[in-house]
Amino acid sequence: MSAPAEFSHVPVLLPEALHAMNLKEGGVYLDGTVGGGGHSEGILKALGGRCTLYAMDRDPEALAAAGTRLSAWPGARLLHGNFHDAPGLLGDARLDGVLLDLGVSSWQLDTPSRGFSYHEDAPLDMRMDPTGGLTAAEWLNGTPEKEIAKALYEYADERWAARIARVVVQMREEKPFETTFDLVRAVDRAIPKAVRRKEEGHPARRAFQAVRIAVNGEIAPLAGALEGLAGLMNPGGRLCVITFHSIEDRAVKQAFARMKNPCVCPKDAPMCVCGRRPLVSLPKGYPLTPSESELQSNPRSRSARLRVAERLGI
Repeated sequence: MSAPAEFSHVPVLLPEALHAMNLKEGGVYLDGTVGGGGHSEGILKALGGRCTLYAMDRDPEALAAAGTRLSAWPGARLLHGNFHDAPGLLGDARLDGVLLDLGVSSWQLDTPSRGFSYHEDAPLDMRMDPTGGLTAAEWLNGTPEKEIAKALYEYADERWAARIARVVVQMREEKPFETTFDLVRAVDRAIPKAVRRKEEGHPARRAFQAVRIAVNGEIAPLAGALEGLAGLMNPGGRLCVITFHSIEDRAVKQAFARMKNPCVCPKDAPMCVCGRRPLVSLPKGYPLTPSESELQSNPRSRSARLRVAERLGI
């Protein structure tokens, strides 16, 4: 697939991420969410191209844009796929560092035809990989009410989850969901007008976040994916993850904590007998958030957090 005509990508927390990765010449790295290639380009520039960098993304258009941006670097190797599947995609590769920039990209949000934005009326798609899987419209049209409510609550802390789910079911019985504004109208019907007037930001933002996460399977497999990536790393390798909302960040924090202390023995047990050994340590000083200068130049970075785990030599 050819690269989009315009694919803007402002890499968030770039200097902080590069420092956190402890980059070394000759190293092997994975950017598991390459997007437009900003972080990958930063890694390659920092090492003068003297490294191998696997640039992976599930979005073919993002990968095409990254390929154009990274074409001058012989060490860059493009891979179409989800970082959840990295162990199978990378084969025998051993990594010295991994960077993940989770969530939806600015380009995806700003491209109406992708269906991620509640500001434009467009097909209700939201798939990060548009080559397969259910669209957001198909998910809303076929998912039971209780599951929709659960997703809205668990993936976005939406306090009107039950009412929105009920309205979605009522509306789809009249006419199946097709466009982004269909979902906006469902939220408008479900949330009282007086509440919507007091909302900071668009009332539909949480619903769109939750549906996107559900459609793309972003949270449920995350802990296993992070452990799989840690298992691919050499001792001392750094797993660096940038998150953009509390649900995502909590999942990463909990996954890192379990990898640091995987013991499942009773707390009152005199010694560990489960045999589970720590996989990572957690370097001090993290998480990091954007600097004031970055917030001024890129307001969308305001919710970003960088967490880091270091592979132990076991």
